[in-house]
Amino acid sequence: MLVRLVGSLLRVALLSKLSLLELVWDRHFTIQWHMQKQEIFKPCDLVIYGALGDLSTRKLISSLYRLEKAGLIEDNTRITGVDLHAINTSEFIQTAQKSLLDFLNEEIDETVWKQFSDRLSYLQIDLTQMDQYKKLNTVIDPENRVLVNYFSVAPFLFKHICQGLDQSGILTKESKVVMEKPLGHDLKSSQDINDAFAEVFNEDQIFRIDHYLGKETVLNLLALRFANSIFTSNWDHNTIDSIQITVAEEIGIEGRWGYFDHTGQLRDMLQNHLLQILTFIAMEPPVNLEAKSIRREKIKVLEALRPITADNAAEKTIRGQYAAGFLNGAPVPGYLEEEGANPESTTESFVALRVDIDNWRWANVPFYLRTGKRMQNKRTEIVINFKQLAHNIFKDSFFVLPANKLVIHLQQQEGVEIHMLNKVPSIDGNIKLQKTKLDLSFSDTFKENTLFGGYERLILEAMRGNPTLFLSREEIEQAWIWVDSIQDAWKHQNEAPKPYPAGSWGPVASVALMARDGRDWEEE
Repeated sequence: MLVRLVGSLLRVALLSKLSLLELVWDRHFTIQWHMQKQEIFKPCDLVIYGALGDLSTRKLISSLYRLEKAGLIEDNTRITGVDLHAINTSEFIQTAQKSLLDFLNEEIDETVWKQFSDRLSYLQIDLTQMDQYKKLNTVIDPENRVLVNYFSVAPFLFKHICQGLDQSGILTKESKVVMEKPLGHDLKSSQDINDAFAEVFNEDQIFRIDHYLGKETVLNLLALRFANSIFTSNWDHNTIDSIQITVAEEIGIEGRWGYFDHTGQLRDMLQNHLLQILTFIAMEPPVNLEAKSIRREKIKVLEALRPITADNAAEKTIRGQYAAGFLNGAPVPGYLEEEGANPESTTESFVALRVDIDNWRWANVPFYLRTGKRMQNKRTEIVINFKQLAHNIFKDSFFVLPANKLVIHLQQQEGVEIHMLNKVPSIDGNIKLQKTKLDLSFSDTFKENTLFGGYERLILEAMRGNPTLFLSREEIEQAWIWVDSIQDAWKHQNEAPKPYPAGSWGPVASVALMARDGRDWEEE
């Protein structure tokens, strides 16, 4: 039976000209999709707290509209916006429409908009006042719909909302809560937030979002690693030299100076997004694709991270802060020149680290992580650098053979590249090699498939109650233990972050971090 299945898959691949990666991924999730369609998903009461805030207007409304357009929102599902502003449902619908005009990046389909807007309603609630949560009883139908509470508000309101929901009497065992970062600023504050939720909700009712886990290319790491023997059998210290993870942003503080200055790039980006990407790259094969199995392997990676302390932080970490410079040909201010800035601030807008994982698979394989604001361009990518061959018989082309490289683009152009060497076609009797790359662009390869953003997938999975792509409490707290040690080391050093001009790739010291190991950052 297995032979017949493999044979049929290969015939499908030849007929449709699919790559092996595409074939395995598509086959598996086609099966999953058919299985899911047999399930009955209950409609939801999706309540967005902070519905007029930046996250909701920029991301959530557009994502929900796209789910509506794809026919993935269950019939009879209702979406209720909750905020402090004194507007009515009609005005909220107008606000939602404006959000789509500003951020959807596609023409609004009037039929889809009519279906979507019919689901919307609005309640004015002061989230600090417990008696006002009773207003939810006018729109919530716990007998026929699952209550999904989306917290798109500042963390200081989390406990208020949990208590208000508890006292309102509308919660059931099916009710869910979706949390946005930041989930604390250190281990203690993260534990306080999780304790507040634990007083009202069971762990299986809590969905902690890291929107990077909804990205197609992050999920594709599972297929890339565990569905293709060419990578599965070559994914360890025997064949890999080093790994780089870059999350670069063009934007600066964008009016969030007060928030960001109390957070910094280490806690705002590295503690969650970069460490989550790292765990997917470094984890052992899970038993299956269920949440419990994947989370177990990710936690093992976090536990194996070699501590960065005051003893080694100077050689393992670089902090930077952007100065005035040019981006896309236009001048931009420095961090200390932004509106509302404190000129004495020592908060970092750039971080670069050398990370070591103390287990068998990754012994002596350094992971280089960097993230920063006001970088040369917006880019999120993973570079897997393989080891050089020990013996070179092509010295006429390269005195030292360039190593193979696997580049995974998470944004802007999602896809996978394999950098390799090929013979230049000729009949002159000489073998000349040239660097080439195999390019799997998602937009080119999957032209007939809609590439959703991270939020669409995560909102849908939360409404359906699938916890696989969400973080467990143990994951978050283990990440904070490691990051807190770095934060404490920096306090002990008491050094100002190194300046770098806006529009560059960070401080010169970040280049030296790699150069000490005889390596370079991937810039192209």
